[in-house]
This record gives sequence, C-alpha cells and structure tokens, in this order.
Amino acid sequence: ENRTCFPHSAIVAVGSQADRTDRNRLTIMKLSDLARTGVVKSAEEEDDDILGEKYNDSDDDDDESDDESEEEDEEVADLDPVVEHYSLRHQGGINRIRAMPQHPEVVATWSDAGTVNLYDVRGILDTFARSAGDGGGGAAATKFRRDPFFVYQGHSTEGYAMDWSRVKTGQMATGDCDGNIHVWQPASGPSFGNAGGWNNSSFSVSATYGPSGGNIDNPSVEDIQWSPTESTVFATAECGGYVKVFDIRCKDRPMISNKIHSNGADVNVLAWNGLVSNLLATGGDDGVFTVWDLRNFQPASADVAPSPLARFTAHRNPITSLEWHPTDESMIAVSDEAGTYIYDLSIEEDEPSEKAGGVSGTAGGDEEGGGGGEIPPQLLFVHCGSESVKEVHWHPQVASMVMTTALTGFSLFIPSNL
Repeated sequence: ENRTCFPHSAIVAVGSQADRTDRNRLTIMKLSDLARTGVVKSAEEEDDDILGEKYNDSDDDDDESDDESEEEDEEVADLDPVVEHYSLRHQGGINRIRAMPQHPEVVATWSDAGTVNLYDVRGILDTFARSAGDGGGGAAATKFRRDPFFVYQGHSTEGYAMDWSRVKTGQMATGDCDGNIHVWQPASGPSFGNAGGWNNSSFSVSATYGPSGGNIDNPSVEDIQWSPTESTVFATAECGGYVKVFDIRCKDRPMISNKIHSNGADVNVLAWNGLVSNLLATGGDDGVFTVWDLRNFQPASADVAPSPLARFTAHRNPITSLEWHPTDESMIAVSDEAGTYIYDLSIEEDEPSEKAGGVSGTAGGDEEGGGGGEIPPQLLFVHCGSESVKEVHWHPQVASMVMTTALTGFSLFIPSNL
C-alpha cells in the first residue's frame, strides 16, 4: 500500500536502556495525525512572490480549486500529532528489537542481561485499532499479555544481532558477542500462532554456529540479515572487519568469510537489498559505508579482498544503521552518531576523480578510513539535530517516510527533496 495523503500514522516498537535493570520497558506506540510541520507554497504562489499577482493569469475556476486545496492543506497542517503508547516490563536494557514481518504482533528483543525475549502485543494492536474505529466488530477485546511468552537463555552472553526471515515465516537468527549464532525455527502444529496465542512451544532454537575464521580472537556478531530471496541464507557483520555468509544447510562453518576492512575496523551493520538481491551494504566503525555485489564477493584468493561497487568515506563517525528503501532499489538511509543521511546510488558523478565525492570502488581509488572525503554527489538529504542516532528505518507503506531513534528521542520525517 502506497499511502500518500496526509495525515499519516505509524505503529512502532521501541525499547529503553535505563539506569536500573528493573526500570526498562518495551513500548508499543501509535503515532497518528502526522502532518507537515511547515506551510508549503505552490509553484504559483512562489511565482506571485517573485513577479507579482498581475502576472498570474489563471481563471476563476482554477482560483476556486486552489483555494479549496489550500484550505485542506491548512486544516491538515493545523493538526497536532497524537501519541498512544503502552509499556511492558522488560528485564535488562534492550540492545535490539525486531517485529516478525508476517506476524507483527510478535516482537523479539535482545536484552543486555543475555536473554532473547518474545512478546505477544496482539492486545495492544487490537486496542489501537479499536481507538481508531477499525477493530472489534462486536468481538471481545484481546487480552493484554504484559510478560514475554518465551524467554531464551541459551546464549552465553548478550548480543545485538537479530533478524527475522522475510521468506520463511517464524525463522529468526540471533548472534551474541562471543560469536555464537542461534537459529530459530517455527514449531509445527497448532502451537505456532494459533487462536489461543503464542507460547513457549511456538519456536525451537538450535546453537548452529560458533566463532570461526580470522577474527576468532574477537568474534562478536554485530548484525545479521537474512537473504530477501533464499530461506536458508543469511549474512553477518562481525568485529575485526569481517562479513560472512552462511547457509543453514551447511553446519558449523560459513560459506563465505571475507575481511572487507584491511584496517581491522569492526563492521557494525549491514543491509541486504530487498529489490536487487545481489546488493549488500555495510557500515563500519571507521565511518566507511560500502556497497558490494555478492556475485563478485568471493575473490579468487583468500589473500585478496573483494572489490566494492562503491565506498563512501565522508562520514566522520561510526556507522550505526543502514536500510534500503522498500520501493526504490538505489536509495538507502544511513545513520551515524551525528545524523541521518539519504543516498541515491543511481546518481553518477559528472567527472569522476580518485577522491571526488568521497567515493571509491568503481568510481576510483581504494582507500579506507572515514572522515577524509568530500560530500558525495549521491548524498540527497541530511537530517541533523539528534544526538547519538541508534537506528534508521523507512516506513513500509508511506513512501520515503523515515524514523530514527536516538539518545535525544524519536524523529519522523519525509525528506523535502523526495
């Protein structure tokens, strides 16, 4: 669904990292009546400001329709955003949070207490729908479940890496700071998402992979992404500059293991393009953001690093999040600790040079290390004002709406040039 008319709405799951373990909460929020925060002038109004109204030859009918449109825009702009929220108890700070794409009522959290928790928030979503007049139909309200229905304690320590498969319903992978990766599978039978709700028999978990390869002394798994087209394949971003690709049909070892940062900088995050499945983006602790073609990701020799499609070195802070646009294959949102950035990789430089635009790879140059490049021509938009940005996500239904989480709060915006 491509929603374009204001006002917009969004339902989000967020987690806290409080000063005390028992004060942490998982919060489900509904943000509605989201409208423009400024008055947008039409092209004719801008012409009037420059040339004067006597140059505007539009007829009366056009004037009347313009007046009606302006009144509608002003009514929307005058709306105050509405926030509805419910908070659930959570043991420990929340390192990462993900909702199952096929069943968004199932929310998974990675706790700094070393546990993975699954919550059923169906009752909260039902309450949001009823408050908007969309739910119920005479049926009784769904009961709230305030505690997780499954608490997994099988990991040896805390972690950050977590992702649900978009190909196979209920399949998830979690990775911890000791380099262990556990794969979650949906249980067969009525225990998986039945009418009575979710329970601790809905999933089975297996410790599938351990530390391996050249980063065995520093094996922390920082991020995981399942393939958008294959149900058995996922990629990991790891400390020491490594990216690995696994196939769960091959136990105990990765299919591909590449050190993509010769300087050893940690790979913090990665994002798999959902529209062009051979494109993988990675973001490093050195501020380098890189795009890879997986068809050429395995070099002929283990001593040779793969060549990127593009490498952006303009960022001066560690990359904290990446996400490809859900409907535009060339657009990606990137965040570092200082801000959020929208790139359009389809834009080509007029006169490519070795360092121009802070881009290397196919555009020339192979240098590593962030903070040394100029502003690249592919950079379309910058959102600043937040401190220590943690994650950035596109709205799956509202074209080009972006949400960020940061130390200073949440931001929702649509870039003015998209």
